[in-house]
Amino acid sequence: MLHRADPAGLVVITQPTHAWVSGQLAQAWGNTHVGHFEPWADVCLGAEQHDIGWLAWEASPTLNLQTGRPHSFLEMPTTLHVAIWSSAARMALALGRYPALLVSLHGTGLYERYGRTYATADEERAVQEWLAGEYTLQRELIASLQADTHYAPYVTPEMIARNRQLVAVWDRLSLALCMGLDTPHTFDAVPATNGTITLTLTPMAENPQQIQVTPWPFREETVTLMCEGRRLPQPYDNEERMRQDLLAAPWVTIRVCLHPVAEPGMPVAER
Repeated sequence: MLHRADPAGLVVITQPTHAWVSGQLAQAWGNTHVGHFEPWADVCLGAEQHDIGWLAWEASPTLNLQTGRPHSFLEMPTTLHVAIWSSAARMALALGRYPALLVSLHGTGLYERYGRTYATADEERAVQEWLAGEYTLQRELIASLQADTHYAPYVTPEMIARNRQLVAVWDRLSLALCMGLDTPHTFDAVPATNGTITLTLTPMAENPQQIQVTPWPFREETVTLMCEGRRLPQPYDNEERMRQDLLAAPWVTIRVCLHPVAEPGMPVAER
């Protein structure tokens, strides 16, 4: 779950909803500057469903008694976080092998890139056992895809690494946009036509829901992203009460428009 600060009270956004925004970014992505990706539909689906493992938890979220709010993804106890991710890739297998591979790679990548602080040896053991199982699943999926004439061209180490990194980039962009930008943010290690680039997102002072992006990584002149959250302004000391109120909480529609920074003499498609 994501927490979005708002003058009228906290807005909470589910992980699958944030992943849907990642999918919207994927579907709009690509031009001569950042290149394109294949297999297009499978990668878009993997981006859109990268948090599929959170579906059950989001239906009955746990309460962080220190904040009085549902746990955000940044506050999850390790054992709970691993339990959520333990089912993710196998749930994604219902959608196909390539999306499932990307979901698994994204989950293990979170631990490889950021790590976690373990309160106990049992926590660390649970993480290592889960990682070992995911690495085995990834090898099995890659071998299966390599034996498939349709997918074989898309499972080279270079292709997998690029698609994995794209999902990670769309994830970071979506998190920032869903939680709300009030200052410029940079996003590095973005795969491009030649190497990698850094994107800068700058909210417009008069309307922070209008975001300037440079360099421009999309096909169209503007990109509009949509998602929904629920307003849950009060803190709680009772988990069941929080869950009941969340089911009845008012919906909030969030709309963010992305725009290129004007560059005289350069067509949008070439940015």
